[in-house]
This record gives sequence, structure tokens and C-alpha cells, in this order.
Amino acid sequence: MSAVLTNLRNTVIAAVVLAIVVFAIVGLNRTSFDIAFWGWLFRYLHITAGVMWIGLLWYFNFVQIPNMAKIPDEQKPAIGKVIAPAALFYFRWSAMVTLITGLIVAHLQGYLADALMLGQMTGQATVIGVGMWLAIIMWFNVWFVIWPNQKKALGLVQVEPDVKAKAARTAMLFSRINTLLSLAMLLCMTGQMHLA
Repeated sequence: MSAVLTNLRNTVIAAVVLAIVVFAIVGLNRTSFDIAFWGWLFRYLHITAGVMWIGLLWYFNFVQIPNMAKIPDEQKPAIGKVIAPAALFYFRWSAMVTLITGLIVAHLQGYLADALMLGQMTGQATVIGVGMWLAIIMWFNVWFVIWPNQKKALGLVQVEPDVKAKAARTAMLFSRINTLLSLAMLLCMTGQMHLA
């Protein structure tokens, strides 16, 4: 067991195997891979990626950013050169997977266009549509504002010190915008089935 738990790759492989075993046990009555199956599978992937995305967003905003000032200057390179780039890799790609799988789920469930139009076609997709638009804004911020500015702030792209400082502030502010939007987005995503 130690070989599984001391190596992240092995832990993830074991987690996937366990999920497959659980699916095999609870999903034994499934005889076809129909739209319902694919809808479930992509919703599962959507939620899994979303947990990572919002978890990392909250890690940055509740843990890393507030505590950077408390870290001695000689230790800050460990965060900026090792931890932050790795966390930002998973952050941006989990945002991408969350968005893509969410759009696939909406398509498979037949409400993609109506949700994107905020329920203008039937009036039933307003709640999920608002959540989708908030998520799209958040995804855009990750890929086109936060990540480009973080590359400058972390020194992955060489810029002048004043540009670096401005980039760090811009990345932080847009990360805070995403934190601001996250609770309303999650409310809409969970409310789709219970509030609409």
C-alpha cells in the first residue's frame, strides 16, 4: 500500500481503478452505452475537473496569495519557480476540461443552445445558463488574463520589474473576480436540478 500512496501517479491510477470497480458494481444493470450513459460519464468528468479547478482557485485566493507576504524572501523562489507553475498548470487545464465537458453535458442533455440563450427558447434553462456564462467568463479569465499575467509575474516570460509587478496585480485581481463569481456559478450549477 505504501508504494501506492507515496507516489502520486500510483495513487491516481489506483483511484481510477477503484472508480471503475465501483462503477462495475453499481452499474451492472447497464446494458448499453446510450445517451444517458454518456451524459453521466461527461457529468462525472465535468464535476471531477470542476472540483480541481475551483479547489485550486480557492487555494490561490485563500492560502497562497494571503500568505506570500509572510514567507521570507529567500524562500519565495520555491513558490514562484516550483509550486505556482505546477498549480497553474492544473488550474488552467482543469478549467479547460470543466468547460468542454460541461458544454458536452449540456449538448447531450439537449439544453445547450437554450442555456446559452438564458432560457429564451423554453424558459427552462435560465439557471444553468447563468451558471454556464459565469463559468465561461471564469474560463476566459484563466486562459486570457490570469495565465498570461502569471507567466510575467513568475518570470516565465522576462519583462521589466514594473511590468512584472503590474502583471502580478492584474493576475491577482482577475483571480479574485473568479472567486467572486465562483459561489454564484456553483449556485446555478447545483440549482439547475433543484431550483429551476
